Amino acid sequence: MSRPRSVYLVDYACCRPKSSCRVSIASATENARFSLDDGGHQFMARMLKRSGLGDQTYVHPSLHYIPPRSSLSSCWDEAEQVIFAAVDDLLAKTGISPEAIDILVTNCTTFNPTPSLADTIVNRYKLRADIRSVHISGMGCSAGVISLEVARNLLHAAPRGARALMVSTESTSLVNYTGKNRAMLLPAALFRMGAAAVLLSTSRSMSRFRLTHIVRTITAAQDRAYRCAYQEEDDVGEMGINLSKELVAVAGDTLQANIVGIGSLVLPPSEKLLFALSFVARKVFNKKMKLYVPDFRTAFQHFCIHCGGRAVIDAVQTTLRLSDENIEPSRMTLHRFGNTSSSSLWYELAYIEAKRRMCKGDRVWMVGFGSGFKCNSAVWQCIRPASNTDIGTPWADSIHMYPLNISR
Repeated sequence: MSRPRSVYLVDYACCRPKSSCRVSIASATENARFSLDDGGHQFMARMLKRSGLGDQTYVHPSLHYIPPRSSLSSCWDEAEQVIFAAVDDLLAKTGISPEAIDILVTNCTTFNPTPSLADTIVNRYKLRADIRSVHISGMGCSAGVISLEVARNLLHAAPRGARALMVSTESTSLVNYTGKNRAMLLPAALFRMGAAAVLLSTSRSMSRFRLTHIVRTITAAQDRAYRCAYQEEDDVGEMGINLSKELVAVAGDTLQANIVGIGSLVLPPSEKLLFALSFVARKVFNKKMKLYVPDFRTAFQHFCIHCGGRAVIDAVQTTLRLSDENIEPSRMTLHRFGNTSSSSLWYELAYIEAKRRMCKGDRVWMVGFGSGFKCNSAVWQCIRPASNTDIGTPWADSIHMYPLNISR
């Protein structure tokens, strides 16, 4: 009787921005040639070539200018474009009236205007005056799972059958950087427009997935991890996000800590025993001995690994010993949409469903990485596969072209 009520995913929708926002690798390289110095242009050209992004990703039109014209108005326009598109599609898919929403949780790391993005949604859709709204900022690309936990906890405290709307997005206008610091140029090569809207409820009726676990890990107590993704000014005062060379290594260490927590909840006894034996052997015989990495394919049928970049995906695949098919949703999402930050996990889930690979009873592991440094996991179990993948899916016009053979 004291166990918290289960939380369910009713449905979700991901924004596919307007075609006028598309930017090819060639266009991005050409823009860099006129916006950066020679060294910066050459660096950006190399990064774009090796990024794993394709020619159909999206950035706001203000960044198509030479030089880019980032401003408060462009940030507002980008946020409203992607958020309203995602929420409109979600409401159309579910048939839920805006007045039936009890909780609203939004997240965006770099763009935090006044009024907040949560207030913007309330105003646009005329949500109820007693709605419980929360906006989360500064949490990086893993903020989607954090928002999910916040929404879950609020649903536990709400009356049975309450509904929560969760919206995740990021502003590409504010991650653009045209200075000379190479480490601060990388986000501009990876981040792209996107947003996801998710409807959660404590009612199983009409729901498609059940949320079974959330495990969060943060290593910000370590200076090395805390500084590996840091927003700051360069030597001449230009703002940007500095990505450390240690980011991939830090992500791997944080993932190791996270899988200890998630593994104890989801792995079969045989995998737990092998891990325990290797842990004891390391303590007793050799502290430099590598811990046994459990085979998470025994616990999950699908993996949504945050597509933070090609190097991050490669590192996770190696660490978890995943097959190319397991990691396919992440690589294809990075190619088609780029790194859409906290919303990327939902684009990956949409890929799996667009490919008709989801079956009743399947379990999905979502893994998000973010500044701090954080690694957050969410586990879903499918109740009912999607019956219609055309509405609210970003893959409707391109799923037939995937998967592509993208060399590592």
